[in-house]
Amino acid sequence: MKIYLVGYMGSGKSTVGKKLAALLDLDHIDLDWFFEETYKINVVNFFRKYDENAFRLIEHQLVKKTAAINNCVISTGGGTPCFHGNMDLINSFGFSVYIRMHPESSFVRLKNSKRARPRITKLSDEDLMQRILNDLDHREKFYKMAKLEVGGEDIDVEALAEELKSLI
Repeated sequence: MKIYLVGYMGSGKSTVGKKLAALLDLDHIDLDWFFEETYKINVVNFFRKYDENAFRLIEHQLVKKTAAINNCVISTGGGTPCFHGNMDLINSFGFSVYIRMHPESSFVRLKNSKRARPRITKLSDEDLMQRILNDLDHREKFYKMAKLEVGGEDIDVEALAEELKSLI
């Protein structure tokens, strides 16, 4: 069993992924962590040193590497499904779940997040909300390619685990 969690940044993919993996007795892989462990540089510093396009190419290679990994929940980055045909790969390698968030909820989570996120560093509130809206306008079509969609604001991970057991 291989489950991919997709959705916008701050939707809870990493948190849900850890809990879901524990409930299903699977390993958990955070794709950003996988990147940092493989390349010995954190995502924020990589974005500063190089650029998003370089990151997306490497991220694509990491998605392809997940084909060989079984019995795991993989928390993807917010942009992962939206570049280089990654969502098609994700759906061919495993079962995808879109954790959907309302833009206002994403704004609150990202505004209060302690985790550094390279694409929103130092944005004003107005610019942050506009970034979220613009990103979702472009990315939602990829997220909606997931095999299952769940609301992120009130996600019940135990119920999700039971639903996945019956679907997969």
